[in-house]
Amino acid sequence: MRHRASSIPACALVAVGLGAALGAPGDAAAEGGDAARVDWAAGWVIAGGTGIADRHAPSPAVALGTSRRGAEDVARRRISDALGALPLAAGGTLADRLGDAAIRARVDAAVAAAIAIAAEPETDGSWRVTLAVPLEAIRIALGAPRALPAAGDRGPRVVVVEGAPARPAIGWTVAGVEAATLWVRDVPAWAKDAPRIAARSARGGAIEAPATGSAATLYVIVSPKR
Repeated sequence: MRHRASSIPACALVAVGLGAALGAPGDAAAEGGDAARVDWAAGWVIAGGTGIADRHAPSPAVALGTSRRGAEDVARRRISDALGALPLAAGGTLADRLGDAAIRARVDAAVAAAIAIAAEPETDGSWRVTLAVPLEAIRIALGAPRALPAAGDRGPRVVVVEGAPARPAIGWTVAGVEAATLWVRDVPAWAKDAPRIAARSARGGAIEAPATGSAATLYVIVSPKR
């Protein structure tokens, strides 16, 4: 029996190796295996792990408990080891920020709370799991908690940004707004009716565009066709 999570993007829910996957949205989704990889279009950092059954357990059913925990520990370790390579919009990588103890603690907490997006038990009592950490959780970990406006969040929940000459990275602002982003090649069906804005430029971690949305908005950034 195989369990899978829904196809709703991680950023919407939350508000090969990693280096090869960082280049373009959607590439990682096509890659297999357990190595850590990033899916910018879904908003995940993903890794798999296998937990071997305890051969001394009285039955495979009993072995499933410890082997599941072992598989998740392996997947979390792979994700944690790969996170430092994530690029930051303003330059550098996440590794440059992990010397800050508070940031490191928040990133570690995000990894500890990784979500199981696939889990498959084997008949011998072992498990194979795939865990994911939302990229939005990493972005949030890099800054202070956001203050909620007195009047609450306003503006559209989703905005599509077209023509941004930018590469996927953590921490891009859009029209001066710090918010969640997804990076896609084509606008997904669930965002087809969202407002669309055209990017004017992208540099220094900032995408210049008409002001639309708020810190509670999910910006779906459509990569220019090549």
